[in-house]
Amino acid sequence: MLKRSCGVLLPVTSLPSAYGIGCLSREAYAFVDFLEEAGQSYWQILPLGQTGYGDSPYQSFSTFAGNPYLIDPGVFVEKGYITEADAAACWENADAEYVDYERMYRHRYPLLKKAYHNSPFSLTPAAPWNGREYDDERKDFEAFLSRSEAWLPDYALYCAVKEHFGGKCFVEWEDGIRSRDPEACRYYRELLADEIRYVSFLQYCFDTQWYALKFYANSRGVRIIGDIPIYVAFDSADTWSHPELFELDEEGYPTVVAGCPPDAFSETGQLWGNPIYRWDRHRQTGYAWWINRLRRCFALYDMVRIDHFRGFDEYYAIPYGARTAMNGAWRQGPGYDLFREMERQLGKQEIIAEDLGYLTPSVHELLAQTGYPGMKVLQFAFDTAEDSDYLPHNYPKNCVVYTGTHDNDTTRGWFDSQPEWVKDNVRNYCGTRDDRFVVDDMVRLALRSRAALAVIPMQDYLELGGEARINIPSTLGINWKWRMLPDMCTEALAERMRELARTYRRL
Repeated sequence: MLKRSCGVLLPVTSLPSAYGIGCLSREAYAFVDFLEEAGQSYWQILPLGQTGYGDSPYQSFSTFAGNPYLIDPGVFVEKGYITEADAAACWENADAEYVDYERMYRHRYPLLKKAYHNSPFSLTPAAPWNGREYDDERKDFEAFLSRSEAWLPDYALYCAVKEHFGGKCFVEWEDGIRSRDPEACRYYRELLADEIRYVSFLQYCFDTQWYALKFYANSRGVRIIGDIPIYVAFDSADTWSHPELFELDEEGYPTVVAGCPPDAFSETGQLWGNPIYRWDRHRQTGYAWWINRLRRCFALYDMVRIDHFRGFDEYYAIPYGARTAMNGAWRQGPGYDLFREMERQLGKQEIIAEDLGYLTPSVHELLAQTGYPGMKVLQFAFDTAEDSDYLPHNYPKNCVVYTGTHDNDTTRGWFDSQPEWVKDNVRNYCGTRDDRFVVDDMVRLALRSRAALAVIPMQDYLELGGEARINIPSTLGINWKWRMLPDMCTEALAERMRELARTYRRL
């Protein structure tokens, strides 16, 4: 059972840094220090995977691999793999407030490749990196490769072949490697050996830097809440390497894809496009792939939020090629069977179930069986004249409350865009007498609720407007970009947050 506590939601990419995107740099450590000073017990982030189409962390090239964009180039400067001038040249005049993903793609990877070739881990290291004084580092790298055998060889080969074919989706590769013919795999492993090792090097650097940051956070009393999307991307190492686990046709294309039906938020539903699991095959293997996936997540994070928890009870399948989500159908998911097997193999783990939206009795039953805390979002509580499960007086103790999530507008942006009757509902329930203070009132409402854990987006503590929104669902090209400016985490803000945590007994 969760203890009464509080935390902050902020993607790693939203941190300030000198490199065009938030990463595992000194600014991440400074943010941990800030959270400790502010009396926060948790830092919730978004998925750490390598982003693909649309730059979304929920559409990753691998559910196991880390995002190379998060690697701190400053470490390579310290080790002598690259120079300060190399790193600075890529981000000169970069926007400090928003990520430029096109520029990131064009400049970050060449910088990382230069670091690889000028390191002890290159396939053919040059002097001085080929010296015996680097043998211990190379042994550590080999140990990482051994620990990661369940996923890294397939991922590294996938990335290398994808690069070889100009970034094309795997269904457009040559027949042999597209279908993972053993002879074709051997051929490309030899042909692309250097590229494969480079990809493995990036994952080694990510893991080393991430676990160093996590250890630092834990030593300061800050626990990390990670995020695991229920689905994987179609164009991913996961789909390519395990086609038998997904609803695919003989050519490798999906027969059905994931999404949500029409609701109050979208007249045509949400068409996510992810391939659907063949749950019968997963069940036959004892959910081996899922167990490996969860094992990786429980190592990366202290607690895991599972996205779209409803999909484990029933999932919405949409015919592949449909332009909207209107003509999908509900199908039965694995239910408690998956979580029973997970607990048998991995033990009891700390999980938050994303159970937002319309929930059937069977979803409520699944949530009760697992005992996982669900989520409550205050922004969902006021758009009805009737009672709402999202109003704090209806909360069970075993839940996690948010003012909003990464899919919502900031609380200031949300409030300012609401019709007057919704604003009146907020004012009356929160006791707001001046709209200038409505964000503070909403934050306080979350913190004083019965919910065991309260997580507030950093933008709401900063009282920022819609310009700081992280994501607008079902849109492309405008999301995942916002970054916090370097001077925003002040001592005064830390004191205020700590006082709120003390006042509402969450310190």
